[in-house]
Amino acid sequence: MTDDSRWLEQALGHRFTDESLLALALTHRSAGGRHNERLEYLGDAALGLVVAELLYRRLPEAPEGHLSRLRASLVRRSNLAPMARDLGLPRRLRLGPGELKSGGFRRDSILADALEAILGAIYLDGGLAALRPVVERLYGGQLDELPAHEDLKDPKTRLQERLQARGLALPEYRVDTVAGEDHAQHFSVTCRVPALEAETAGHGRSRRAAEQAAAADMLGQLDD
Repeated sequence: MTDDSRWLEQALGHRFTDESLLALALTHRSAGGRHNERLEYLGDAALGLVVAELLYRRLPEAPEGHLSRLRASLVRRSNLAPMARDLGLPRRLRLGPGELKSGGFRRDSILADALEAILGAIYLDGGLAALRPVVERLYGGQLDELPAHEDLKDPKTRLQERLQARGLALPEYRVDTVAGEDHAQHFSVTCRVPALEAETAGHGRSRRAAEQAAAADMLGQLDD
């Protein structure tokens, strides 16, 4: 058994029959030769299926929309990257010299993709029967502390529903400024609720992010 395989067995409880799959899952394309992108593709799909099944069984009364939002929140990159760090994945990745120099082992996208590749490798090595317990172990308490339906909605959706429930017109969003180069733009947006004569500002690296920030602030005003 290799050191990588021993590490994964201790961390996730799976022993590879074909250890070459794990080696491939840990190899970023910057390293040259065969790399983990195809395994990442497979792991993304397999993870989505297992998480969907787990949610389906745990929440027998939940509507489809709630299950979909829960699944999306659990498998998104921002959730997978911290898991990869907790597993010690950064020091296990095989990166090319350029990615090593630029700190690629710290990048969320690389870490999340590598974790998906590992899950894809486990699926190929042992099928869904092997992958299910690994995913349950990986997510741990997250599956026991699932957020409520309302908490999964983005601020713009929650603000719209809040105003509609009060019989008020929908909020208006206005882009005030766009600064920076095309690859690093910064947006400033105003959210206005005419019926309440209320305005809030939001900022972000995209128009959508800025609008969400402004909507979140407006929700805060309504709560106050």
